[in-house]
Amino acid sequence: MRLLLPVLLGALSLTGCARSKMPPLTTDKPGGAGASEGVVTRTGPLTFQVKHYPGGEPYDLTSDRGRVVLLEVWATWCEPCRDALPFYENLGREYASRGLKVYALNIDEDPRAIAPFLKEVKVSLPILLDENAQVAERTLKVRGMPTLYLIDKRGLVRFIHEGFGEEFLAKYQSEIETLLAEPAP
Repeated sequence: MRLLLPVLLGALSLTGCARSKMPPLTTDKPGGAGASEGVVTRTGPLTFQVKHYPGGEPYDLTSDRGRVVLLEVWATWCEPCRDALPFYENLGREYASRGLKVYALNIDEDPRAIAPFLKEVKVSLPILLDENAQVAERTLKVRGMPTLYLIDKRGLVRFIHEGFGEEFLAKYQSEIETLLAEPAP
């Protein structure tokens, strides 16, 4: 985490962690249109284990195989995350009955900052703790905040969006619809 925080802060100072400075990036496949360095280029299913907040119960991404997963990587110090999390919570409610699971993967060093943040933005998404940002840094290769991953029923990362803009909600819905329409593995 000591290395990740300065890198993220440096990247954010360049991007401003603002909607207007961090346009969403979508990639349908590794190296596809809109892809850039640092995006996940996995050819196999994504796997990781973290803990739920606040109780610390274990969570394993493989437990959601057969469902579409929206995974939002965020931090309490990220201003665009304040706007993004309520939208993703609404998507979770809208598509839950069809098999969408929504999780917010937090990378804060101090989890005590999470509760006041969630109260302020009025969200109750399932929160996952990425201690020392191991998953964000090593597995997901996150480059900025917030970053959204749409994972298909087989566990493959299919869409990645860096940053957030309300104007892209229809695109997110279209991608979710596409993944939900695919047959279960």
